[in-house]
Amino acid sequence: MAAISQHKYGLLFLNLINILPLSTMLSWPTFFAFIIVAFETLFILQQWRHPIFHFLLLSYFFFAIKTYFLKSKQPRPVYLVDFSCYKPPSKCKVPFSSFIHHASMIEAFDTESVEFMAKTLVSSGLSQETYLPPALHCIPPKTHHRESINEAQMVLFPVMDDLLSKTKLSPHDIDILIVNCSGFCPSPSLSSIIINKYSMKSDIKSYNLSGMGCSAGTIGVDLAQNLLKTHENKTAIVLSTEILSTGWYSGHEKPKLILNCFFRMGGAGILLSNKKQAENTSKYKLIHSLRTQRAYDDTAYYAAYREEDCRGILGVTFNKDLLQAVSETLRSHITLLGSQILPFTEQLFHVISILRKKLIDKSAEIYTPSFKTVVQHFCLPSSGKPLIRELAKELNLNGRDIEPALMTLHRFGNQSSSSWWYELGYMEGRGRVKKGDKIWVLGLGTGIKCCSLVLECLRPIVEDNKKSPWSCCIQQYPIQV
Repeated sequence: MAAISQHKYGLLFLNLINILPLSTMLSWPTFFAFIIVAFETLFILQQWRHPIFHFLLLSYFFFAIKTYFLKSKQPRPVYLVDFSCYKPPSKCKVPFSSFIHHASMIEAFDTESVEFMAKTLVSSGLSQETYLPPALHCIPPKTHHRESINEAQMVLFPVMDDLLSKTKLSPHDIDILIVNCSGFCPSPSLSSIIINKYSMKSDIKSYNLSGMGCSAGTIGVDLAQNLLKTHENKTAIVLSTEILSTGWYSGHEKPKLILNCFFRMGGAGILLSNKKQAENTSKYKLIHSLRTQRAYDDTAYYAAYREEDCRGILGVTFNKDLLQAVSETLRSHITLLGSQILPFTEQLFHVISILRKKLIDKSAEIYTPSFKTVVQHFCLPSSGKPLIRELAKELNLNGRDIEPALMTLHRFGNQSSSSWWYELGYMEGRGRVKKGDKIWVLGLGTGIKCCSLVLECLRPIVEDNKKSPWSCCIQQYPIQV
């Protein structure tokens, strides 16, 4: 009888072993269950009745199941498949002479206002080839709602077309759409305008961000990343622009006239995906993001503020405390970001220098951690030369590090939330981005808000897109500004 029983157990064990090749057809928990039953049968067959064998087997089973479920709960990586930047037509170029001539013909500006804008332009770091929308080439400028809609369509439609063409996708392949524009918020929204134009599917998740300032472009990508972490196998598009015809200021207050001099036409589209096949086709992987803000502090909150002047004309005031507020916001932001991405040695040197200054030598300088130990390229806000220089000082960056921001400011002006992608396009056009390189995209906006993205290049970048805004002028850069 014992021999017959042992024979039955042997047949059972062999049958279970024969099932193992089918494990690829089973879920991992079911497969582990089969393994447990097979080995328990073996223990009984061999009369291994010591509890230690059963304990070890069950321990392995629970460990394997726990590992499986922990891994299954981790969201898939988010990939930046590609991006596209808008290049305005040549007819929209605005040389300094044309800008000043037109401004002098606008009755809303007095002589002092025109002279202030002329002086600001000369020292701005902008070239003679930046762009303003057609509505602002009129005298007086057209700032009606219809003109703003036309400007939005003029920028966003070509960006969307180019992005879909690059990635070989149709509008129906898009699951998430995020459109950001700080100063113009129509109804229906800009995202609805895009959905209507491209007849996108009815269950698309659409979002419209407004009032977020220049940081909205990075915030839009951060929002897309969070959505992709909770929705599997999806594709998202983020469209970033600023509509200038609604932001034009026709008054006399100098802090509000600065916007007219620096902000220029531009827009960008970014396609992200968490699909498995995106790993092989994407340019970059989004490996880290961080958002902080100082809106709770009055100095930061009012540093850049949209309000009416004494004559009831709406404009954005850039206060003299702006650089100080930016510096304080950035300092707290990079401290938090550094604790998450910097090597331990850099963090240790920073802490030691702080303790030394407090306890030993109050005149000693605090060590500034070098982000260049983990990041090779920087996309900084191109809001103006003073801000770029201040960021370079805070981050201990050299001329090559801030070159993309300065060159983007020179060629295209301050394009608000889309500037970073022009900077990344500049680096790609110069052949600087290599496989494995990491790029820090730093967004700063009114509030003051700060949003960082860290990207990793996944493949060699060969930029051959003739529609790139840098395609016809990249060989002229860098230049001295």
